[in-house]
Amino acid sequence: MTPSRRRSLVALAIALALLLVAGPYLAAWQLQTRIEAALGPRATLGDISIGWSGSVELRQLRIQATPGWPAEDELRAERVHIRPDLRSLLGGPWRIASVTVEGGYLSAQRSRDGRLRLLPALLEERAGRAQAPSQDPIPAPAIEIDEIRIADGALAFFDHSVRRPALQLRIEQLAARLGPLRLPALDQALQIELGGVFKGPQRDGRIEIRGRYTPASHDADLRARFSDVDLLALQPYLLRVAEAGVRRGTLDLDVHATVVGERLRAPGTLTLTNLELASGGPLATFAGVPRQAVLAAMTRDGRLQVRFTLEGRLDDPAFSLNENLATKLASGLAETLGVSVSGVVKGLGGLVKGLFGR
Repeated sequence: MTPSRRRSLVALAIALALLLVAGPYLAAWQLQTRIEAALGPRATLGDISIGWSGSVELRQLRIQATPGWPAEDELRAERVHIRPDLRSLLGGPWRIASVTVEGGYLSAQRSRDGRLRLLPALLEERAGRAQAPSQDPIPAPAIEIDEIRIADGALAFFDHSVRRPALQLRIEQLAARLGPLRLPALDQALQIELGGVFKGPQRDGRIEIRGRYTPASHDADLRARFSDVDLLALQPYLLRVAEAGVRRGTLDLDVHATVVGERLRAPGTLTLTNLELASGGPLATFAGVPRQAVLAAMTRDGRLQVRFTLEGRLDDPAFSLNENLATKLASGLAETLGVSVSGVVKGLGGLVKGLFGR
């Protein structure tokens, strides 16, 4: 072997060694820079560190809420561990092998018109800047995340569409896995597995969601199950304004929702157990059905099962999911009780007529 060839091999070996040693740090440094830029001005970090394998760990992450948000924070996390795919150094979009969130908190909001809002400081404000090239000429970088895991998390959901002030629902002990996630396009189907404790005023239940969802198109194929959920927490979705309330009871709900081309179809089964309604007059109803008829239909073990199907276009302004759900449940209850919805209306009319002696 000639001296020049030997020197070339030595130089190549040194370059490879430097790449193996410095590559992970280079990737982590670049990833850290992108993370800090992506989090935006509302974010604060207690600490950020780089591991030997090129991983990045964030501690005490907090994103303060945008003005008018119903919670103090949009996002909090005790620890976020990010492991990049070092092969993405060779070219193409940045790929992150995994993101693990420990001790996280996320708040979400549903507006009065039914629009879901999540992390506006990251998603909405960045989108607004992207529409103004003079202010933010640099497009958001392409990032692919293979998998996101959440351990011991919490979700606070504020729903303004059912009442004012907003109805607050809370899920704790949240464990979730989803991915892959392609940013900023969000045009790839996410596989979702989620489970947690659904908090209630009198008792806690369980929630599980599995399936796939494409954020860009809203296409979805999801199965959701609520088990032993306190009915008091969900009664605004089941009752109309003039109806008697619920004193106690639990709800089990199984729904298989599919969305294709903005069209929703979601058959499901709802089971009420140990239902106790607030006292009301002779006209009192529950989900559009006479109160006494509902109580009389409960089986000996205190259960009442209702089947329903939600259908409609999500982009149709006239389609309200809350009103549709109340109508479907009223229809399902009426069928369970062996009467038609029109029969319920006629029966109420006769009752009113009898009360006035005519």
